[in-house]
Amino acid sequence: MRTAVRVPQGRSARVPAEQRGPGLDRDAVRLLVSRGTEVTHHAFPELPLLLRAGDVLVVNTSPTLAAAVDGRIGHARVVVHFSTRGDDGRWAVEVREPDGQGTTRARAGTHAGTEVVVPGPGRLVLEEPLTPRGERLWWARSGGDVLEMLRACGRPIRYSYTERDQPLSVYQTVFALPSPDGSGSAEMPSAARPFTARLVAELVSRGVQFAPVTLHTGVASAEAHEPPYPERFAVPEASARLINAVRAGAGRVIAVGTTAVRAVESAAGPDAVVRAAEGWTDLVVTPERGVRVVDGLLTGLHEPEASHLLMLEAVAGRTAVDRAYDEALRGLYLWHEFGDVHLILPDEGPHGAHCDGN
Repeated sequence: MRTAVRVPQGRSARVPAEQRGPGLDRDAVRLLVSRGTEVTHHAFPELPLLLRAGDVLVVNTSPTLAAAVDGRIGHARVVVHFSTRGDDGRWAVEVREPDGQGTTRARAGTHAGTEVVVPGPGRLVLEEPLTPRGERLWWARSGGDVLEMLRACGRPIRYSYTERDQPLSVYQTVFALPSPDGSGSAEMPSAARPFTARLVAELVSRGVQFAPVTLHTGVASAEAHEPPYPERFAVPEASARLINAVRAGAGRVIAVGTTAVRAVESAAGPDAVVRAAEGWTDLVVTPERGVRVVDGLLTGLHEPEASHLLMLEAVAGRTAVDRAYDEALRGLYLWHEFGDVHLILPDEGPHGAHCDGN
């Protein structure tokens, strides 16, 4: 975030909402709502009251992989994060230092030719950096089936701000669907985590529609604040048609997560028409680029200087984002994937749009 605000110690959500007390479900999180610089505070189950019939929620169906595996470089223990599978069979991986509390930093000193011993395939060989900018993520070649290894030996990626390892089911959203080729996200598309089947049913009963898209997310960086890397995405024909129809009518297109924004904006032409598309996207949504399709965004609370905040500014403007984050800090909201969420809606003035004329 490009302000002086910093996330205070203790404001990270250390466990999922449903583990914070008896009788709680995933939706037991807080919901900060921005309409321009107006900010209001809600509980997440109030979401159906904040949307309206004709709105469409664009949701990411990518499942989360058990993408962290223990390994060794020589005699040194490491943790390998499997980020993205390339079209040539290689994987983009990150090698990190273990500390018993989730991994906290990338391992220094990796180079082309570094061999990492892992279960199953036996070894990975780092071949070249993913981008010319640095050596945190590497394209690596494996001696076996990585997805099979992850299913047998992997665990969800976690960072040291969380309390403990969790089962993979904790990292799946209600919208996750198995991919035909077994692919998925290295880290959970977490904006959708608070949704429950019950809440989805209530939204549908109120006339809110859902447009599924897929974007397989790579690993985040807790220390580098780097822009997003290329990721695989797909926007099916039915979702493209639905989004275009909503835009032509009175509804609003609201993306659930920055991943959904990246997918749908990657499929939108300069004419703001969404067309079925799939492949790789290197789109970075910034205030300068703007958004062509998305009217609103439901997202988590992001770290200072994270590139995702530029996307929020593209949707809402910097003044609105700064105001929302000031309120989140003042209101003791919780950050990260198990934390509270932020709904950005269009600023429609003091009386709102679509008035009944009374």
